[in-house]
Amino acid sequence: MTETLISSATREVVIGFDRPFVIIGERINPTGRKVLAEEMKQGDYSRVEADAVNQVEAGAHMLDVNAGIPLADEPAILAQAVKLVQSVTDVPLSIDSSIVAALESGLAVYRGKALVNSVTGEEERLESVLPLVARYGAAVVAISNDETGISEDPDVRFEVARKIVERAADHGIHHSNVVVDPLVMPVGAINMAGRQVMHIVRRLREELKVNTTCGASNISFGLPNRNGINGAFLTMAIGAGMTSAITNPLHGEVMQAVLGADVMMGHDPDCARWIKKYREPVAELAAGSGRKDRPRRRRRA
Repeated sequence: MTETLISSATREVVIGFDRPFVIIGERINPTGRKVLAEEMKQGDYSRVEADAVNQVEAGAHMLDVNAGIPLADEPAILAQAVKLVQSVTDVPLSIDSSIVAALESGLAVYRGKALVNSVTGEEERLESVLPLVARYGAAVVAISNDETGISEDPDVRFEVARKIVERAADHGIHHSNVVVDPLVMPVGAINMAGRQVMHIVRRLREELKVNTTCGASNISFGLPNRNGINGAFLTMAIGAGMTSAITNPLHGEVMQAVLGADVMMGHDPDCARWIKKYREPVAELAAGSGRKDRPRRRRRA
């Protein structure tokens, strides 16, 4: 059983084979959000703070923080965003950037053990990101593509993941601190994309013994009722062994699917989390009574 511990200054989250599925909130990302991008570029982080609080209240166990804004000082912006998010919530963070300097600036101010998002199988990326992960004692997301791009053959993607896990070990990073993203492709464009992910996830769990994550919303790109597709995908992925995902916790259908999958997998003992979330409120007497209904006692004859 492999467990990946991620922490803030005061809270720990464990991603693991026999643990409840971990939701990593995706909203703090300016990609495709022009208003957020402009606000962050101008030093306004009020929307970032609101997104952080709202996602945690909706059930996110961790938050992904990204500051990828063209022509902006990404290292400075990412560091500021990390500090502000940690000031308004105590959940652990995934520090997300394609720029190594930005990852380092985020790690330098982070309090706790972060998840670094991400490293690929490209040589340059391996030799720049893995030493950084080792130096800060972090965990890392391993994206299963390399210089050749993203293969449509799931077994090729598996071998890229194996390469990253082995190279991480060369830098003293245990496989429990490598969370593999098998890369989710749009099922509307590649009809077998869902089955490909299930195939890779099972191999990653059984052969490499690593935890997994993904950008779950990629599966539904271009389709109507995306949340329905995302929920179905995550339920099946959890059944195949996936242990976390970067997704939007504000979508109720998706969260319900994840909680239901945890019940079916035996990861919600006594269905306690499901019952807490969905049980009916205790009935009350007519307005103004101020008292809850009490069961009547039957008189003995």
